[in-house]
Amino acid sequence: MESKAPALYTAGTSIDLTRSIDEDSLVDGPLISADALQSAIRREFQTVPTHCFAGVLSFLHVLYVGLSLCVAMLCVLKFGQEEMCVSVLGNVQGDSAIVFGKVSLWVLVLLFTWYVKHHHNRARRRGYLQFYRGMQGLKDLPFILHSTGNVLLLLILVAGLSQTVRIYMLLSVLVLELLVALSCLLWYTVKVMRFNRERAAPDVSQEDHLQNYSITSLPTETGFREGSNLEEVVEKQADLIEYLKQHNTLLSKRLLNLTAQH
Repeated sequence: MESKAPALYTAGTSIDLTRSIDEDSLVDGPLISADALQSAIRREFQTVPTHCFAGVLSFLHVLYVGLSLCVAMLCVLKFGQEEMCVSVLGNVQGDSAIVFGKVSLWVLVLLFTWYVKHHHNRARRRGYLQFYRGMQGLKDLPFILHSTGNVLLLLILVAGLSQTVRIYMLLSVLVLELLVALSCLLWYTVKVMRFNRERAAPDVSQEDHLQNYSITSLPTETGFREGSNLEEVVEKQADLIEYLKQHNTLLSKRLLNLTAQH
C-alpha cells in the first residue's frame, strides 16, 4: 500500500509536467512586441471630425446674432432704412423674422448634437471610454442652451411688454446665449483637437501598458468597491466587454486573412 502512493504521486507529477510542456509549446514562436502593437494601433486611429462642424456652427451663430441686431435696429426699432426692410422681409415682421431664424438655428444645433453623439458612440465602441465619458456633458450643452434660449424668447413674446422693451430683452437673451454657447463650443473644439492630435491607444491598451512598464506599479483592483458608484462600474464594464468583443472579432478576421495568404 505504501509503495502505491509514491507511484501515484509520480504519475500525477508526470501528467502535470506533460500538461505544462504542452501549454508552453502553444506559446512558442516569435511574439509581436508591444511597441509594434502600439504603432499598429496608432496607424489605425480614427479621428473625431466633429470639431469642424463645431466651427461652422459657431460661425452661423455669430452671423445669426449679427443679422438679428441689424433687423431689430433697422426694422423693429425703425432707425431708418424701412424701405430696405420691406424689400427684404416683405410682409414678415422684424421680430417674427428673428424668431424664425432662431428656430432654424435650433434645428442646426439639433443636427449637430445628433452628429456628435454618433461619432462619440463610435469612439466609445473603439475603446476610448474616458474620452466618451469626459465629453458626456459638454457635447449636450449647446442643445440645452439653445433650447433654454427658445423658452426665454417665448416667454418674452407672450409677456405683453411694449415693443421696445420686448425687442431689447430679446436681443439681450440672444447675445447672452451667444457668449455662453461659443465658450462651450470653443472648449469642445479644443478637447476634440487635443484627442485627435494625441492619437492615443484605446483605454484597455493604455492600462495594460501602464501595468507592464510602470516603475511604481501597484496591484489594481477590479470590480465594485465600497464607496464607488455601482451603476458607473457596471456601465464601464459593459463598455469594456463590448469593445473587447469587437476587438477579438477584428483580430480573428485578420488572423484568417493572414492564414489564407500563407
